Order: sequence, then structure tokens, then C-alpha cells
Amino acid sequence: MKLNIKRTVSIGFAFMSICAFWQVYDSIVPLMLKKTFDMNDTLAGVIMALDNILALFLLPLFGSLSDRVSTRLGRRMPFILGGTIAACAFSLLLPVADGIRSLPLFLTALVLVLLSMALYRSPAVALMPDVTPKPLRSKANAIINLAGTTGGILMLAVIAFAVPKGDRPSYIPVFIIMTLFMLGCLAVLLIKVREPELNALMREESKAFGDGDETLASSSGHSLEPEVKRSFFLILASIFLWFMGYNAVTTSFSKYANVYWGLEGGAFAYTLIIAQAAAIASYIPVGIIASRIGRRKTILGGIALLTVAFGSSVFFKSFTGMIFFFFILAGIGWASINVNSYPMVVEMCSGADVGRYTGYYYTVSMAAQIVTPILSGAVLEYGYRLLGSSNPDAGYVLLFPYGAVFTALSFATMYFVRHGDGSAHFPKTLPEKID
Repeated sequence: MKLNIKRTVSIGFAFMSICAFWQVYDSIVPLMLKKTFDMNDTLAGVIMALDNILALFLLPLFGSLSDRVSTRLGRRMPFILGGTIAACAFSLLLPVADGIRSLPLFLTALVLVLLSMALYRSPAVALMPDVTPKPLRSKANAIINLAGTTGGILMLAVIAFAVPKGDRPSYIPVFIIMTLFMLGCLAVLLIKVREPELNALMREESKAFGDGDETLASSSGHSLEPEVKRSFFLILASIFLWFMGYNAVTTSFSKYANVYWGLEGGAFAYTLIIAQAAAIASYIPVGIIASRIGRRKTILGGIALLTVAFGSSVFFKSFTGMIFFFFILAGIGWASINVNSYPMVVEMCSGADVGRYTGYYYTVSMAAQIVTPILSGAVLEYGYRLLGSSNPDAGYVLLFPYGAVFTALSFATMYFVRHGDGSAHFPKTLPEKID
């Protein structure tokens, strides 16, 4: 059985645009809130959780709606087209509001851009399983994540070079470059991807493999077997826990590097670039490893690496080159988790339910990302009291231990998962008539 790499790379441009946006959003918006609008860490955490609050309700909604849509462009493409264009338009208002110090304009633009991103996130992610047979989805998801991480790392490079030093730099160039990049991704997607044809080909391939679930017919809403349902909820619990740890670190890292390590301007981005470069180098090998030892074992290994990386980073009280080593471990660990967790979730559903199960996946991850910016923000703001220090910035030392605790807990829940590892009963090669 061979993955159609050209097909997968083409659909990866949807996720590339999403990751480009979120990299800029997670890196720049916390700095705007702190330096321009003078928000404390707890209130800033609430604002940073807003996207996840909206996504908690909207991602399952739009994922499920896209399951039922039928257009000339397909089920997912109308959502991707409309959401990307709207997100690009509204995101340009954020640096404008920052420049004129208008909090009402900033919050209005923030809500509008988050609604736009929610419109197409689940449909964009569901596009991969729509055109990929189940046994190939870990390898395909490796390529999708590779595309997404490439978008993120390109935006980190833009931040590193385009954000000048100073208390209130202008972020307009960064957002202009980001929107042009997103529109470029959309153009490639519209030119290269013919969703209805690719979905029909996937269903033909799946039938040849003996998988009758890959159909758009009335199988929607089927219930899971009790044992499968148990694994399904354990996977969702694991997703919640590792996002509690990982998102706390990524959301607060720019502030952590500025306050605790004393890095200025966009210098913090170099560390994240190293981590994402490690992830990029790992995605394809991780997909291959998962196809041989299983998705579950690969995820457990990734969780262990992530926990070690977070736990070790607490010992660095100032920036040093050794930090890069542990961020490389974090990048490899996150790649191992990311490549395999989503395919495990949609492994359990039929083709008619992919959008809905994609919504479940993101509902849980978004729920974690609602809680953790607020909780971790409170830890950073008030942690100095727990440490018995009079320095309000002393609580920042707790950021990486916070992340390590939650990733370690996710190892415990993931250990008991028994389903979603793949469809080993399918033949390894396609019949001759399938291209």
C-alpha cells in the first residue's frame, strides 16, 4: 500500500496556512496585550483563551456541517475558501489597533478573526482523511504536519527579522506577510485540489482494501463498541492533558523569554525555530515508525521526550546553548504525538463522520487550551508567593514544571488505550486497476 505523496502535499497547504496564522497569533498577541494594553498575566490568559472558547462550540459545529455539505467544490473547500479570506482581512486590523492603542478595535478584530479561523479549521483538517485510506493516515498526517510546521517556522523567521527591539515595535509588516502567505496557500489549494474527485478515488481504494466504512452514505452517527468507546475517551483525555502542558509553554514562552531570560525583540523566536526544525525533520520518520511499531507506542515515546524536555528546562536560569538541545527533544516529542493522535481518533469512525470526529478532537484540545492559559497565567502571576519570593517575576520559573506535570499525566492515560492503532488487515498493495 503506497501513499499518494503528491496528493497529500497539495492538501497540506490548508494546514500550512492555519499554522502560519496561529504561530503569529500565539507569539505576537500576548506581547500586544502586555506591552500595549498593560494587561496582567491572568487577564491576558483569559484573552488568549478566547479563541479556544469559541472553538469549543464552533469547531464541532462547522466540522459536522461540512460532513453534510455537497457543492461543486466539495464538502470542505467552501469553508476553507470563505474562512481564509475573512481571517486575512480581519487579522490586518490587529496591528492597526495595537498601533493606535484602541482596545475596542483590537477586541472586535480579535473576535472576528477567531470566528473566521473557526469556520475552516475542522473542514481543513478533515480534508486529509477524506482523501486518504485509513492505513495510510499516519504517514499522510506526517506530511500534513510537516506542511503546517513549515508554515509556522517561516512565520517565526519573519518575526525574528521583522520585529524590531523596543517596548512597542510595529507588527504591521509581520501581519501583512502572514496574510499574503495564507492567501498564497489558498491559491495553491484551489488550483491543485479537486476534492470530489480525490474523495471518490479514496473510496474506491478503500473498497479494494475491504474497508466498507469509507462511504458518504447513511453510516453517519454509528455507535462505537464499548471497548472502542473506552479507548476513544482515553485518547480524548490524553489529548486534553498534553495540550494543557504544551499550550501553556507555547502561549507564555515569548513572555517567559523576555521576563525570565531577558531576551529582547524577536530573539525568543530562534529557540522555537530550533524546536520546529526538529519537528520537521521528525515528521516523516515518525510516520514510518508508527506504521511499524504502532501509533500508541510512538505517542508514548513522544510524551516521554516532551516531559523530559520540559522538566529539564527549569534548570536554566539564563539563556544558554544547551536550551536548544532540550527544545530539539520537545520538537521530536511533539511530532510523535501530533502525527499519530488525530489518525487514531478518526480511525474509529466511518467516512460519513470524519468531520464530526475531527470536531471532537478539536473540542477536547480547545477545552484544554481554554483552561491552561488562564491557569498557567495565574501560576506565573502569583507563583512567587508559593515560592516565598518578593519578586513578582519569580513565578515564571514554574512554567516548564507546569508543562511537565500535565504531559506526564497524559502518559498515564495513553498507556491504557487499546484501539486506533491502524488497520493491519488491509493488503499492503493496491489492485492493479487502482492508480
